[in-house]
Amino acid sequence: MELSVRLFAVLAERAGADRVLLPCATGPDGLCTSGGEPLTVGRLKAELAAQHPDLGDLGFASGVVGTAYVPDERRLLAEDEVALLPPVSGGEDFTGGVFELSAESLDPGQLGRRVVQDSTGALVTFTGLTRNKNRGQSVVQLDYEAFAEMVGPEMERIFARCRETFGPPSGDGDPELELHMLCAHRTGVVPVGEPSVVVAVASPHRDAAFLAARFLIDTLKESLPVWKKEHYADGHHWIGDRS
Repeated sequence: MELSVRLFAVLAERAGADRVLLPCATGPDGLCTSGGEPLTVGRLKAELAAQHPDLGDLGFASGVVGTAYVPDERRLLAEDEVALLPPVSGGEDFTGGVFELSAESLDPGQLGRRVVQDSTGALVTFTGLTRNKNRGQSVVQLDYEAFAEMVGPEMERIFARCRETFGPPSGDGDPELELHMLCAHRTGVVPVGEPSVVVAVASPHRDAAFLAARFLIDTLKESLPVWKKEHYADGHHWIGDRS
């Protein structure tokens, strides 16, 4: 059999495809094996790097099964949906948090107004803009790529951590103390000066709103599978590429 592995951003660019195949066998327990040994995410990365030299060293890549990050020691099953991600740079129930990908321009004011409730005492909105200089070069535009099937589940986990850390005490049950959160991220080309990401948090109290907004943007940039390619007059660079 062959295990199909999805690639994104700089990895897909290097491979010239968004999927690569790795030959393997299936044991009686459903585990993938290679050379008679269980195939882990770490071994998969090593074998793909050997078979596809253009990918380079994949030690920096994160393994994903389904829509969850997994460690290198995770053993792979024949039915697993596997992806390798380079480093990253639904509904209106805002108490659970709402995340949206958009191919169109973002309006920070309109997005902020959506989370405001009668109980809101503070609204904090963060807007990330495309700047014209980075790494000593003049930036022409940014181009964002997202792992669309994973961003929603991953953002749900981020929202849950934010509520647990900055929301009302567990069991309080008072909806007037809840955080109301919205994150929106662009995909595709974003010209200089336009918003690429917006985080809006409404809360009865300003401290919680400030802290939650900072947590959301910092954590989103660390783990959300969205990648940024900077375009210059004479080339481009994937931000976060450490290979």
